[in-house]
Amino acid sequence: MPSPDRIRLLLATFMAGLVSLALELAAGRLLAPAFGTTELVWTAVIGMILLYMAVGYAVGGRIADRAPRPALMDTLLALAGLATAVIPLVARPLLALATRGMVTYRLGLVGGTLVSVLALFSVPVTLLACVSPYAVRLAVVGLADSGRTVGLFSAVAAAGSFIGTVLPTFILIPNLGTRRTFVLLAVLALVTGLLGLWHSCRRRFWLLIWGLPALAGLYLWQPIAIKPLPKAPGAYLSDATLILESESAHNFIQVVEDPRGRRYLLLNEGQGIHSVFTPVAQYADGGDPTALLTGGPWDYYLIAPLFNPAPFGTDQVRNALVIGLAAGTTPTQLTEVYGPLPIDGVEIDGRIVEIGRTHFGMTQPNLTAHITDGRAFLSQSDALYDLVAVDAYRLPYIPWHLTTVEFFAEVHEHLTDTGVVAINVGHTPGPDGDSDWRLVSAMVNTMRQVYPAVHVIAIPGSFNAIVVATGAPSDLEDFTENAAATTDLRLKSLAERASQNLRRPEPSSIVFTDDLAPVEQMTHALALRYMLGMP
Repeated sequence: MPSPDRIRLLLATFMAGLVSLALELAAGRLLAPAFGTTELVWTAVIGMILLYMAVGYAVGGRIADRAPRPALMDTLLALAGLATAVIPLVARPLLALATRGMVTYRLGLVGGTLVSVLALFSVPVTLLACVSPYAVRLAVVGLADSGRTVGLFSAVAAAGSFIGTVLPTFILIPNLGTRRTFVLLAVLALVTGLLGLWHSCRRRFWLLIWGLPALAGLYLWQPIAIKPLPKAPGAYLSDATLILESESAHNFIQVVEDPRGRRYLLLNEGQGIHSVFTPVAQYADGGDPTALLTGGPWDYYLIAPLFNPAPFGTDQVRNALVIGLAAGTTPTQLTEVYGPLPIDGVEIDGRIVEIGRTHFGMTQPNLTAHITDGRAFLSQSDALYDLVAVDAYRLPYIPWHLTTVEFFAEVHEHLTDTGVVAINVGHTPGPDGDSDWRLVSAMVNTMRQVYPAVHVIAIPGSFNAIVVATGAPSDLEDFTENAAATTDLRLKSLAERASQNLRRPEPSSIVFTDDLAPVEQMTHALALRYMLGMP
């Protein structure tokens, strides 16, 4: 049976592995409100954490050879816990600076704060990485069993790392939030270190025991808001009130309300609106029916079926699929305009669906919400739709597997004979006052590999475009004829506005495929060119 000392060494190794990997995942969530969750951010997080771990392994092994005393290893683990607890406190003002940098597109401020916040992880992660080689050094008693000992401790560290990948994503962050997740991870490291110090150095135990009540205070303390709302002059949310702040396994979520009573869903860094809710009283029961329209991209899904070959009537729209349901703006509008047609809504984040039902009126009985990935849903369904609305793209959040020829071919298989697919694609402002449409052009070229006709509507006053593809050959004369035949005032006004903003993107040679779809590379390049004022 292993000795108590060996069990404590294994426990320290396990906990160091757990907290290290959990910190890596918590780092991504800490950064999300300011920087988002793109692959670029995750690359920076993973790269810096691995660098700190490499330094810790090297330093820990050297210190262990010079001073092979359990008390020093236990002290390093306890100090790592205390350093973990202060990360969200110190990061808070830095993230506030980064938020302002994202609003004003100041590259230096954004990049500087990202590096600064990641540097905060250097102390705890390096100290945690010191533990594993230190424990091995203390456990090895001879060359005869050194391989077995190293293997055992490596396995225990890997087991801790496995638990560290599951714990924050599925349990801690969704239920406790990011800040308290850091505090709890700090408690795990500190308590494990104190347990070792109780046996190895009672004096240091009493010197560091103060950390437990301090961490309890940090756990109970609750800031008013994790991230302030944009307050730039003229910003669309300058007068909005925060009514909900939440976290899920996928997103940092904010719900805000403006003086008119409209609610907006903001995710992660909050630079894009993901859903809009207009109080029903404003457009129903004698209200202004056009108040239902948001002025944003959601409105234009309503007229996408009118791009079908003429004659096409609105009564031919019998069902719809929304990929990227969010809080339900599109199903709400479709139901009001087309009646209670069956709608399947696909959203990968279940917490957003809950918020949609409680704060955005997403309670239509004709809507069925599916908590899954859009492409996974298509592969498991044999339903056919008259309209497929894809609203899963928000710069720089574009899931590459929903941009490829193979994806659009799957969508085509789920369209009726008069079915259309409409997607919301972003572009960026260009340095010469025009916009950079390269991403839209690439998407259009990709869709043309599958669909005989593709049309583009530039959304006025925004950096969004709706790309509509029809399963049958069609042209703009079909759209004009169908729009003229409709009697709905909302559709007529939207069609008129769309007719004035139809655009023919520049030719593109890019075709996104499952094998090669450098979407994030393109979106990052677009954003960087804009920040630097490059053509």
